[in-house]
Amino acid sequence: MTELNKSGKTISSMFNDISQKYDFLNHFLSFGIDKLWRKKAKKIILSDNPQSILDVATGTADLAIEISKSTKAKITGVDFSEGMLEIGKVKVEKLNLSNQISLIHADALNLPFESDSFDVISIAFGVRNFENLNKGLSELNRVLKKGGKLVILEFSTPPNKIIKAFYYLYFRNILPFIGSFFSKNKIAYKYLFDSANAFPSGNNLCEIIKSNGFYEANQKILTFGIASIYCAKK
Repeated sequence: MTELNKSGKTISSMFNDISQKYDFLNHFLSFGIDKLWRKKAKKIILSDNPQSILDVATGTADLAIEISKSTKAKITGVDFSEGMLEIGKVKVEKLNLSNQISLIHADALNLPFESDSFDVISIAFGVRNFENLNKGLSELNRVLKKGGKLVILEFSTPPNKIIKAFYYLYFRNILPFIGSFFSKNKIAYKYLFDSANAFPSGNNLCEIIKSNGFYEANQKILTFGIASIYCAKK
């Protein structure tokens, strides 16, 4: 498999291009299961009653908005795609959440925050897009408070061979075809499969997380292993 181009300029441009169709396709192509996954992630994010939350790769702010339904905590969302953030800002304003949710254009590898700033850091379907995974995780560790929690929601490889076969068929063939038809971008939804397929999951990702300053890293499998929630502490 050819090496993926994960340069910040390339990835942000790709997400800018599909931003107008992103929410529709996310929910349509996942049959709405992505909403359930975010709800499960929210429970873990809020389990220690955090007062400050950083949502990295916030995109159109879906997870930030979901979290806000169950807490008064201050939520800061960051993303390097201005197109995605513009959609998110419109959604936040329509829901009258501007006093609780702040959306900032920033790169996860160089966050504009002081060290030890947040109680919890969340990231949904964004960590696999980091140009440098270790540098990104190290930067998340820097801005997380001591004793704080990292919660990652990401695609993973199903352990069951039959489920895995259907997963590959859908993600490699069907999803890119539908995604490119609606978004008019042939590259973006092929990249979705390629990036998910190449990204470490399970114990491999837990070990990488721990090697960047976190401990107690564990995986919670969702929907037969199609996605997982990874949780770790600083």
